[in-house]
Amino acid sequence: MRRRGGLPVAFGGLFSGSRQFRISELTGTTTNSLRGLAVIPGNGLGGKVLTMSRPISVADYPASRAISHEYDAAVGAEGLRSMLAVPVVVRGRVRGVLYGALRQPLMLGDRALSAAVAAARELEQALAGQEEAQRLLTVARQQPPSVEETDPAVWEEVREAHVDLRALAHRVSDPQLREEILSACGRLARASSGHGRERARRRERERLSGVNLSPREVDVLACVASGATNSAAAERLGLRPETVKSYLRSSMRKLGAHTRLHAVVEARRAGLLP
Repeated sequence: MRRRGGLPVAFGGLFSGSRQFRISELTGTTTNSLRGLAVIPGNGLGGKVLTMSRPISVADYPASRAISHEYDAAVGAEGLRSMLAVPVVVRGRVRGVLYGALRQPLMLGDRALSAAVAAARELEQALAGQEEAQRLLTVARQQPPSVEETDPAVWEEVREAHVDLRALAHRVSDPQLREEILSACGRLARASSGHGRERARRRERERLSGVNLSPREVDVLACVASGATNSAAAERLGLRPETVKSYLRSSMRKLGAHTRLHAVVEARRAGLLP
């Protein structure tokens, strides 16, 4: 917001389950007057945004008649005058508010508002992705199907979850959550390595034990295994189609495979895909 909108001060916070949220992230501030401030729906600029679920701006916060003034002391201590606020909405529910502010009583233009809305949309996408990752992790943590499971639909569900998890892992900013997601992917892949007879499985694992695919090569193979074309895999993984082709070629070479399907089969035998 500061970089794109020319706003010297930006701050905000997310709900943590209660009816109020606390301002937890600040940049450009010179005091701690706003840090930890609890904002209640209906109160102040942020509270009004929570209630109306739309962006609102005021040219002079202390003098504005459009908002209530429960937080004037904190805002005044930071010396803020002109201010805007935009809601962060995920799946129809307001999750928090982002603010931008000036220390002069000026009308904020379209540039500042557009930057704030764009920042809110980016945060919404990140939160939605993180929630989806948590949901898929919950599924992955459950006991995977037994190796003798014969219902193909069960394994197709496992494989779809595996693809979704790998695609999400690269969009999650939290490194600990990302590692947990990739760990769950490995668990799903290993769960399927028990298919077939034990002696044959052992021989295949020994033969492919030296195969070392990169995370992106596994991502591409997971998408291919789900029936995705190169273009569809590229869109799902946020890559260019040419990059997907390159990863696919290198994984085929490492697996000793001559076709896409052969590569998927070999990756499953190696325990790299469910």
